[in-house]
Formats: sequence, structure tokens, C-alpha cells
Amino acid sequence: MIEPAVARRIKLVGFDVDGTLTDGGIYMGISGGQRVELKRFDIQDGLGIHLVRAAGLPVAVITGRGGDAARLRAEELQVDEFVSDTTARKLPAFEAILQKRGVRWEECCFIADDLPDLPILRRVGLPIAVANAAPMVKEAARFTTAATGGRGAVREFAEAFLKARGVWNEVVRAYLRERGDVTAR
Repeated sequence: MIEPAVARRIKLVGFDVDGTLTDGGIYMGISGGQRVELKRFDIQDGLGIHLVRAAGLPVAVITGRGGDAARLRAEELQVDEFVSDTTARKLPAFEAILQKRGVRWEECCFIADDLPDLPILRRVGLPIAVANAAPMVKEAARFTTAATGGRGAVREFAEAFLKARGVWNEVVRAYLRERGDVTAR
């Protein structure tokens, strides 16, 4: 369970990509003589990110891999910050985002699955692990999802987090009204 007092302190939510927003699989090949890298993203996780942003929280996505798949997904989801660092040195990248936005570590949440994410998870106010996370990541987390990365973990987090903040029903009603449901209460 995510503690309401902790959830209400959060001013920025960060996400790892591979193993968190994806199932960790990478499809590689050649198409038209060009290297192609594909990743599978879960549509419900995308809605989770949309709902977090709809609640007024900026979203940052940080990946330790290059390639266009993560950038394209981040653009599609209209995330506020996107960083791709092929050295997987995520800590300086996240710290730069915090400085730019004037947010303190204890006002951040980060959702992740593996060792490159530990330096961030050990500093943020609300560290989250997905179900398939490495044992050390789970130890650092205050909340671990039941769903695995790329299979609804982000959506599960979003609901638990927004409920803990006390805004879940309001955000869902607004989402449904935007889609034409005039009966959304």
C-alpha cells in the first residue's frame, strides 16, 4: 500500500523503460538495410501515465538504452521529460531534471526494475519496484506491484498512487467526460 501522506508529497513521477514500461524484451533486426529495434509497450500502462499527468504531475522517462522505440513512446504519451543515456548513468540525468524543475528528491517517485535504477530509487521519496524487479530493487522499494513490467505494472501503480493521493475518482471521471461520457460522476 502507498501511504497517503507520502503520495501527496510527490511532485514528479519518473519511469524506467526496459523491464518497467516494457517486458524487457528487445526485438532486433534489419529492415531496408537499417538496424531496427522494437519494444512491446502495454496500452494500459500508457493510460496509467496519462492519468498521472492528468492529475497534474509531470512525468519523466529515463532509459539506459539508445534507439527510437522509447523516444517514440514517450512522445506519444506526451511525457514532460525524456532522457536516453546509453551508459545507463541515470542518476545524473534524473538529478538534472530535478534541478531544472526545482523539485527535491523526497518529492519524487521512481518506478523501476533493475540495478541501474538503484541510485535513483535510494534517493527518491517514493521508490517503486515492478513484480519482476531484481531483489535489490525490491528491497529498496516502498511498494512493489503485483504485475510485472510491461504487463500492467505502471497502470497498477498509477491507480494505487492516485487513490493514495485521494484523486483517483476525480481523474477517472474527467477522463471519461473527455471521451463523451456525460454520465461520469
